[in-house]
Amino acid sequence: MNRLSWFNTVSLTLGFAFLYIPMVILIVYSFNESKLVTVWAGFSTKWYGELLGNDAFLSAAWVTVKVAVLSSTFATVLGTMGAYVLVRGGRFMGRTLFSGMIYAPLVMPEVITGLSLLLLFIGIGIERGVMTIVLAHTTFSMCYVSVVVSSRLVTFDRSLEEAALDLGCSPAEAFRLVTLPIIAPAVISGWLLAFTLSLDDLVIASFTSGPSATTLPIKIFSAVRLGVSPEINALSTIMIGIVTVGVISASLISKQALVRQKRDEQAAARAQ
Repeated sequence: MNRLSWFNTVSLTLGFAFLYIPMVILIVYSFNESKLVTVWAGFSTKWYGELLGNDAFLSAAWVTVKVAVLSSTFATVLGTMGAYVLVRGGRFMGRTLFSGMIYAPLVMPEVITGLSLLLLFIGIGIERGVMTIVLAHTTFSMCYVSVVVSSRLVTFDRSLEEAALDLGCSPAEAFRLVTLPIIAPAVISGWLLAFTLSLDDLVIASFTSGPSATTLPIKIFSAVRLGVSPEINALSTIMIGIVTVGVISASLISKQALVRQKRDEQAAARAQ
């Protein structure tokens, strides 16, 4: 095993410190007794209690969770369908255009995506609210689901499906009973990734939200412009915890998917 050189060690240390030290400071000061966020006055959890009594933040949090659950579910269904067509569809007319339309949100600036969706909603007369945010988040997060599911379908052993078809299953039953359970870890990982992306989106939501629907990142951004309060530190800490749990869960599911894939390959090799 190659050991890390001193240069790589120092570079990694500085990189991780640059990324995570500000988060650690934010988490520490969320437990600060003082109302001044830059002056430490002792340990206290009162700002979490104050946060629970803030109706504006709680309402925005409920809208954010609702949007994240709906958009990630829609994105998972559409992204899985798109990945299946790309991997299993072979060569068909418009395949290049279809794949480009799926992967375009990966490289498209969020400002352009948000502005174009805003003009679309205004043009067709849809009132901006929860549904427009859900549609917008579904649009940009389904491509991430397609990437995750496609990577699993590419390495999928199709002989398992063929065996199910030989035993009398229809193509739909083979997909439901064989393909979907095997690619389920990738599908779940895609859902968690879409949920995380929707949870902390600010730019696209700011274009597509309305007065009746304000997400938590928008609420935090508006509040920070008037000054950082300890309640915002507490709220940000909770969001960091939720995102961290989601990322760790997605990583563990992906790891289990790789282990299961190796087991399937070994079983297929022994069967042959």
